[in-house]
Amino acid sequence: MQGFVLLVAFACARMHDLRMVTVSTPTKTASANWIDAAKLTRGRRFRALAFLLIAYFCYAWSWNTVDILRPYIKESLNLTLTQSGSLYSLQSAGAVVGAVIMGQVADKIGRRNALSISMIGYGAGILAALLVHDYTQLIFQRAFLGFFMGSMFPIAVGIYSGLFARDVRGVIAGFVLGTYNVAVAALGFLSAAAFRNGYDWTVLLWIGVVPISLSLFAPLFIPDDRRLIPMDGIADGQAVAKAKLPITELFAPGVARQTILLATMTGLNFFAYQAFTGWATTYLKTVRAIPDTVVGDVLGWQFVGAAIGGLAWGWVSDRLGRRAAAWGFIFAAGIIPVYLFVPMDTTLLEITGFTYGVMLSCSAIWGPWLSELYPPHLRSTAASIFNWGRVISMTAPLITAPLAEAFGLAPVMCLASVSFVAAAAIWLSLPETLRRAV
Repeated sequence: MQGFVLLVAFACARMHDLRMVTVSTPTKTASANWIDAAKLTRGRRFRALAFLLIAYFCYAWSWNTVDILRPYIKESLNLTLTQSGSLYSLQSAGAVVGAVIMGQVADKIGRRNALSISMIGYGAGILAALLVHDYTQLIFQRAFLGFFMGSMFPIAVGIYSGLFARDVRGVIAGFVLGTYNVAVAALGFLSAAAFRNGYDWTVLLWIGVVPISLSLFAPLFIPDDRRLIPMDGIADGQAVAKAKLPITELFAPGVARQTILLATMTGLNFFAYQAFTGWATTYLKTVRAIPDTVVGDVLGWQFVGAAIGGLAWGWVSDRLGRRAAAWGFIFAAGIIPVYLFVPMDTTLLEITGFTYGVMLSCSAIWGPWLSELYPPHLRSTAASIFNWGRVISMTAPLITAPLAEAFGLAPVMCLASVSFVAAAAIWLSLPETLRRAV
């Protein structure tokens, strides 16, 4: 992790010389008792980021057990294909509610406080999977887990958007998404290693101990954002939201249409992700007949590509603007049919999956972009739009599972290409928040 943080520091130092201007910048308002993010040392900000990345790693690991471990959960509880597919819908339903509620809670009580609550919640949620013995218990466990995991993205965006300048947030977001994908890759690789060494897949659920333990140390690493003047400044002296329901501000005249389009865009992204990546383990195991000891490795390389791609697209968005990254979705849409229908050996599958992962991670910059489209005191509430899209994606397994049983997995997984292209079209139609100085 120290090496990872050093890479963050290097990237941000390189980005410091960029001459960029933003669409609009709130007035920086100071108070004797407040903390100015611009005056925090680089080491202070990077320690906060390192802590956030560890929490994000554990969250990503926990979230993706629903996909990477799906065949094994299905087998251990004797679930049908539709039941196993519904796990993502249940988890996503919890995440939507968690994002909406906890995103607003974070903007009211402080993102640092909300982070501790979420770490305890999802840590306990993944550990609870060890006690599940039937489908009914699994329903409650996944919904509970999803609630607290759904809050991690908006909380993380709210924290790092306040600590870092707008013209480096794309790269920071790339590191955050990179951490997410490193966690998924690690889950894939270690699941394969566990099977090779005779361990049961449930050993991978003990990750929950880590966030619960670390949550107690959040005040030592994360500045109190309730009295933090972020890099963009604050509007009307507000560091946190004043409204009883901050979400109502996202539907104010002038931004309501934008909010609805953003939610639709994120929904199409999640639908595409679930239609393809959600079934990838099952596809490799049942259609390509790849053994359990190798499936995790094939999936792992996809997420290694995504980890690298997040940095690349973050770099692009900090130079060419947030909308430039939309082309990643278009490229990803073209790669999917190749992966599914072109005969290839395991090595070529890994290379193709790696390339797809690079393109898929263009959405890394959505966190900063969402927070920049709305006032700073709504950073977490605005970023929660990312998870609103799960309302659409919740339907993915329920739609694709019956279709897959009727027409086969590969043709149905191609629906992801259609969704990615539609999401890219919406993305390119929405406002830009970063442009080069003229």
